[in-house]
Amino acid sequence: MKWPTVQIDTLDGVKNAIAPLIISASRATDIPAFHSQWFLHRLSTGFCVWLNPFNNQKQYISFENMKAVVFWSKNPAPMLERLDELNRFGFCYYFQFTLNDYETERFETNVPTLEERIKTFKLLSQKVGKECVIWRFDPIILTDRLTCDDILSRIRYIGDCLASYTQKLVISFADIDNYPKVRNNLRLLSTACREPTLSEMTYLAEEISKAAREWQISVSSCCETIDLNRFAIGHNRCIDPNLLLRLTDDVELTNFLSGPRDHGLLFSESSLNADKLKDKGQRKQCGCVYSKDIGQYSTCPHHCVYCYANRSKETVRKNSITFSSTAESILAEDRCE
Repeated sequence: MKWPTVQIDTLDGVKNAIAPLIISASRATDIPAFHSQWFLHRLSTGFCVWLNPFNNQKQYISFENMKAVVFWSKNPAPMLERLDELNRFGFCYYFQFTLNDYETERFETNVPTLEERIKTFKLLSQKVGKECVIWRFDPIILTDRLTCDDILSRIRYIGDCLASYTQKLVISFADIDNYPKVRNNLRLLSTACREPTLSEMTYLAEEISKAAREWQISVSSCCETIDLNRFAIGHNRCIDPNLLLRLTDDVELTNFLSGPRDHGLLFSESSLNADKLKDKGQRKQCGCVYSKDIGQYSTCPHHCVYCYANRSKETVRKNSITFSSTAESILAEDRCE
């Protein structure tokens, strides 16, 4: 799919830019945690620049037609004080909030404490609504010491804390073998990490489903081939047309996702163009509809050991210094004011 193009004024002259309706911010880095100032600055400017990680080519992205943003974060606390400013731009948004508990294992070395993140989750939910804060326990990793029951105990504790503050849990299972970088990072740890077996996935799914019924929230799996429908766990759409339709009153976005409102089928699966709008740039099992991700790899200082988006800590350190010193960044390689 190709987004429409518009012309924008930059310090380098007039440029052609794509003008997407939906922005992902971001699968590649934690914009709410580390780059919210940059994001709000670029919103005010009206565009950003994205670097293709494969060929390093620039792509200009205009926010002229933007109707929705999906945020991905492990610590959106820095965004809490900026929500009023964000709301002035008038687009709808929601948060994919990954809240794991690997404190003992130190898989996520630079996230705040579990209790701090739970507090942030609750505050964010109170400000934007529980439908707009999706809890992710992602990924589920096992070790020679961390068992399925240990994971379930941690998920139950977090779920008991968050049940009144969200409507949905998204889970995934560690995908180690397909990412050499992740595999190498995990080998450096003092404990052996592994993916859950098929029988362990089934056990985990069944127990998580039972807990979710008690919490009265739904559960979905992200990019998993395993069929968990018998546990009422479907395949997730993280860029979710159903949720966007519930959040928006914008006619253009509604028509893009489902056709005109007068079809009378606004929220039914049969009304959605989700299959036609499937983002073919994502993995085969991904159910997301098209969006444009504006993040840049190697700009997230969380340094999670299972992350495939960072090249090295030194690269992240250099890029993060750029972020801290200016509202512009290597995310955009953008000299425009």
